[in-house]
Amino acid sequence: MKQIEKISEAENFSAISVGNLNDLNEYVLELGPNVRIPGKVFGGTALQATGADFSFQSFAPGTETGFLHKHKNHEELYFFLSGKGEFQVDGKIFPVAEGCIVRVSPAGLRSVRNNGTEPLVMLCVQYKGGTFTAEDAADGVLSDNKVEW
Repeated sequence: MKQIEKISEAENFSAISVGNLNDLNEYVLELGPNVRIPGKVFGGTALQATGADFSFQSFAPGTETGFLHKHKNHEELYFFLSGKGEFQVDGKIFPVAEGCIVRVSPAGLRSVRNNGTEPLVMLCVQYKGGTFTAEDAADGVLSDNKVEW
């Protein structure tokens, strides 16, 4: 089974690689003795992220999540990076493809399937819903330091 590679880290950052997105199918997420999700890898823990988590997932043609799920507190953003498929939230089904982004509130019952002919690759970002404020939107601080490579 494929493993995340640590690239670099120091006091204020960490960097990892999940590898080529075409090779995501080499990952397997084990949620329990009878629940194995091929092609899915979470990265937040490996990055030591403190405010959100994320996962990459690749669905082979003709596959799907196989279950509906919701969250107690976490909103999710799904970024579709390649392929075509369908997304379902609360029984409403709609097409997704490369470039599509879907936001689902915690209570939304969701699922994904690949009804296309190529792998459907997505990035899912999970964070506590209802917490981003106008102050957060203006959180960035520009530095006077010169960029040197």
